Amino acid sequence: MNDAATLVLLTLAATLREATPLVLCAMGGLFSERSGIIDVGLEGKMLMAAFFAAAISAVTGSAWLGIAAAVAAAEVLALLHGFACITHRGNQVVSGVAINILSAGLTVVLGNAWFNRGGQTPALEAPGQRLLPLFFPGAGDNILMYVALASVPLTWWVITRTRFGLRLRAVGEMPLAVDTAGISVPGLRYRAVLLCGLLSGLAGAYLSIAQNAGFGRDMTAGQGFIALAAVIFGKWRPFPAFGACLMFGLLDAVAIRLQGVRVPGIGEVPVQLIQALPYLLTMFLLAGFIGRAIAPKAVGVPYEKEH
Repeated sequence: MNDAATLVLLTLAATLREATPLVLCAMGGLFSERSGIIDVGLEGKMLMAAFFAAAISAVTGSAWLGIAAAVAAAEVLALLHGFACITHRGNQVVSGVAINILSAGLTVVLGNAWFNRGGQTPALEAPGQRLLPLFFPGAGDNILMYVALASVPLTWWVITRTRFGLRLRAVGEMPLAVDTAGISVPGLRYRAVLLCGLLSGLAGAYLSIAQNAGFGRDMTAGQGFIALAAVIFGKWRPFPAFGACLMFGLLDAVAIRLQGVRVPGIGEVPVQLIQALPYLLTMFLLAGFIGRAIAPKAVGVPYEKEH
């Protein structure tokens, strides 16, 4: 295999690695948003899940217990978001921002209290503390990568081909019609935010015990917002959102590959600029430079049952 082909394969592998947490988080956000609940708190759920995954893995020596703790932590925040926005009909954006602030502060406080490492967890180096490659040593693949890939067609099937998905789409468009049919609007929305918590928890666990070997403060670095941008870019559809996640992952992979590379006539590639590209792209997407993206009609609108 020549050098060019090797470079392409390595870049593709890196793209999948970088895109995995985005895919998981975007699919979770898609469930929530299709039910009518805006979830700006994807970032906070990922961050809290990453912390608990690394912390529990470090203490118990089991990556699987770390994943369970990550999902549990994300589900607690998902329920908190649901309690504020569904039960009490609070502002969904404010609730999501509050979750992000809570997670950013609490992970540092707990990290200092438990490990006294400036908000970080101990390095996960012992056998069993991390999720290691399954089939291709050195390529960085692991079970959560395959879960992320499987989540895309599964999300599509659930949303477009099941009774639950039909009701979920309906509650995001016309919750009054769903309520009139005798179906619980809060019940459907709670199930949607719990699915979001599950997938966000897996995304956070991937960051700290698969992609990395421990937790570092603010390690999500805006990936929750990028996942939200992917959902909007994909116009609330699974496969286009997946494509957006791959695009973001490719930009990250290219940035890694171009570190220290000198281009004839240009000189050394400014890696800082390339590293900023995913965030610049996110800004453009969220600013609306993607054509017309029609959100679910009831998204962000609290539903109050008529008497």
